[in-house]
Amino acid sequence: MLVTLATPYVDTSAADLSLALDGVEHPALHVLHVDLPGGVQIRLRLLGASHQVVLRAPGAALTETVACLPGRRPDLPDRVHDESVGYRFTATVLRPGDDGLRERVAALRAGLADDPYALVGVFPGDVDAVTALAVRPGPPGGALGWRTWHAYPQTRELVVTETAVTLR
Repeated sequence: MLVTLATPYVDTSAADLSLALDGVEHPALHVLHVDLPGGVQIRLRLLGASHQVVLRAPGAALTETVACLPGRRPDLPDRVHDESVGYRFTATVLRPGDDGLRERVAALRAGLADDPYALVGVFPGDVDAVTALAVRPGPPGGALGWRTWHAYPQTRELVVTETAVTLR
């Protein structure tokens, strides 16, 4: 789903981002509800300060926020691996040139616009200022995952995150 947002984004570069797994839901600009087999519910949430994914499943609850978080020092780790809860996260900051960023963002918009498991938010002022999220459902009772993309045309950065969760 492709949505045009009516508010400017708060984070302005990869260096502004933090990862939080604290369960606090922040005000969302747009939410996509995804229901999967086995009672798994995911909410993809676009924030003015980036994204949030809320997962609820039998025996599992997780809220992942990658955003500019008030009162928190920016700190986006390259990877988090917590096998005790079946959570894996990676973040990569790419710095393609102007044309490279534009091409990647255009491909994201085109590839995810009609995906029922994806949400792409375009911020005002620049068609390349986007935050995108896409769920990758796994087999019922198994692992599932999602990817996110945060494009910052003013710094020519593309932050790509990937999360995998093993449902138990």
